[in-house]
Amino acid sequence: MVDTNILNVSRRHVRASAVLVGVLAITICVCLGVVAVAHGVALPSAITVREPRLVVLKSQRIAHLFDGDQLIRSYPIDLGFSPDGQKMCMADGRTPVGRFRVATKNPESPYHRFLGINYPHEDAVRLGLRSGLITQGEAVRIRAALSAGRCPDWTTALGGGIGIHGHRLGRDWTAGCVAVADRHIEELFSVLRVGDPIEILP
Repeated sequence: MVDTNILNVSRRHVRASAVLVGVLAITICVCLGVVAVAHGVALPSAITVREPRLVVLKSQRIAHLFDGDQLIRSYPIDLGFSPDGQKMCMADGRTPVGRFRVATKNPESPYHRFLGINYPHEDAVRLGLRSGLITQGEAVRIRAALSAGRCPDWTTALGGGIGIHGHRLGRDWTAGCVAVADRHIEELFSVLRVGDPIEILP
């Protein structure tokens, strides 16, 4: 005959163990979530962003996705192969600084996904005119495109084709773009729309 006291004690131990396992599982999930956000790892859950804007901090090698003023995600980044300072001309390897907008979206980019920005912007145009890099006619065309919300000419001496894309390698290697991990550009590509703001800070 089985001792009922032993059975009761065993049942209590099983229930206590189950509760402990549940608590540990929840704790581990929460901790992993915190670590993932802190290190810029995209969480598996889909996100909905009503007022998306991306802020890139060159010196910190990180990009922050905001919904209005609320920080949603952070992503580690690579920059141009000569990242410091303002972009001056084509092929200088610098990532430009300033306020931009998403100008194009290319889901078939060789860099997985590509969000082109409206560089050259007005600051680049003024600098290009002063230094003789572009003509008055080129400046007029670039400014007209910017005013109309179109992608400006990427073929002048100021350079172009700058944007956010995948294939992050963990070192600065691009021609001036901002590179993130492929899974991160997929998330950004799904959230950011043409016209949404992107600010690149030193």
